[in-house]
Amino acid sequence: MDLAEQTAAGEQPTEPSGRQEDRRVVVARALTAGLCLAGAVPPWGFWPLAFVGIALLDGLIADQPWRARVARTWLVAAAWLYPATLWMFDLTAPGYVVAGGVFAGYFAVAAGLTPGGRYRRLVLPGAIAVAELARWSWPFGGVPLAHLAMTQVNTPLADAARVGGPLLVVVAVVVVGQALAAVVRREITIAVIGVAVAAVMVLAGVVHPRGSVVDEIDVALVQGGGPQRTRASSDQQPVVLGRHVEASRAIEGPVDLIIWPENVVNPGRFLSDEAASALVRGVAAEHDAALLAGWFRPVSDENTENYQSTITPDGQEIDRYDKVRLVPFGEYVPLRGLIELVNDEIPGRDVLAGNSAPVLDTPVGTVGVSISWEGFFETQSRHAVREGALLLTNPTNGSSYWLTQVQTQQLASNQLRAIENDRWVLQVAPTGFSAVIDPAGTIVQRSGISERATLEATVELREGRTLASRVGFWPVLLYGVAAIAFGWLRSRPARHPGDTGRRWPRSRSLASPPG
Repeated sequence: MDLAEQTAAGEQPTEPSGRQEDRRVVVARALTAGLCLAGAVPPWGFWPLAFVGIALLDGLIADQPWRARVARTWLVAAAWLYPATLWMFDLTAPGYVVAGGVFAGYFAVAAGLTPGGRYRRLVLPGAIAVAELARWSWPFGGVPLAHLAMTQVNTPLADAARVGGPLLVVVAVVVVGQALAAVVRREITIAVIGVAVAAVMVLAGVVHPRGSVVDEIDVALVQGGGPQRTRASSDQQPVVLGRHVEASRAIEGPVDLIIWPENVVNPGRFLSDEAASALVRGVAAEHDAALLAGWFRPVSDENTENYQSTITPDGQEIDRYDKVRLVPFGEYVPLRGLIELVNDEIPGRDVLAGNSAPVLDTPVGTVGVSISWEGFFETQSRHAVREGALLLTNPTNGSSYWLTQVQTQQLASNQLRAIENDRWVLQVAPTGFSAVIDPAGTIVQRSGISERATLEATVELREGRTLASRVGFWPVLLYGVAAIAFGWLRSRPARHPGDTGRRWPRSRSLASPPG
């Protein structure tokens, strides 16, 4: 029965079987590309898959009209982001579904703005970087997790972060992936050029001038331990604090600085403010060391405060930093009135955001502070270094998150923060992971999940600023915007004498063959 006969009979016309096969193949290729990108992201972290995923993406959009590029890239990005951000489902299931689709759309737009012809090799790296930056920034402050730069923290490509931050690493990943695609197509010259460009990025990071060592100090990171995926509750307040007091007794010392995780000092119904403060002061006095302690205090029926403070051995609080970047739907609820209609498990109070520079004065010098979520944002650590931070810290609390995606990706982010700023980074969590990371991005020590642990290390206080800490993402952003504009202008259809308007090629379907 042909199409006319099907229509006359009232049946839905079907496409020829060859076209259906083409569509299935394209969808399979797109999903494979996305799953490769997801597999390169921690906790899986098989970094070569990032290049395979980009190579497959490059093949999917090559010589395709813009509608096909958009549709195919959305499928790739969705297959990447939904598995790699699965932790979000437990935090807010509707938000997880919406966020994955919206963020995949960013990359789809980037591909739509990338010409399908030869100029895509120039444009796609910048367009993907711009899409990543958009995802890290909006909405609700952005979600800079599960990104391409994370996939390379243990490879030479990470050195490029010293020059251009994580966005330059993103560009390098795409360039290498496109070079791999060129090898498959036997375009050896193109492949060699791509590898050479990536090598220049890495070399620039390797030869970049390093900071100078001001001093060395002995530090102790205290992880109290306990089960994962527990929610904050008033009866747990004295238990969590008690675990960290007990774990601090295992410090062999002497040490100059003790660091506790985010919000383990949580006065409330079962723990008075006076009792909590006395325990904190006692630990600082016992070890004759400054203690950076994480506090979480209710200040009204509607609000709480989340901050890190410096407690000296004589019990004085000499400085305090209130968390500025808050977790949407975790520490505050956007559109609370609307969300409460569909979800009754949201936080009852919103955390009050601070507005001070992310540094703490301590007896050993200025220390940069990124509390938990803030560690994922490169602007935070860059601000701290600009304010004179000699050491970077990331006190965090990932105990309530499902799986270990957030924790492992936080380690990867802090490896990037160390390289970008040429600083030691200390991550400390109540149930893991806690880690000591050197300026080369190497994890020197790391705790396990749920264990009680005290990590002691000698770390450097360093001064000096890298190019990335001075200029941030701006050079890569400008490259991305300029490349998109250049590629778009060069790929516009030519107009001929007598034309009354532009002649745009008719778009083809998701499975349309190159032409």
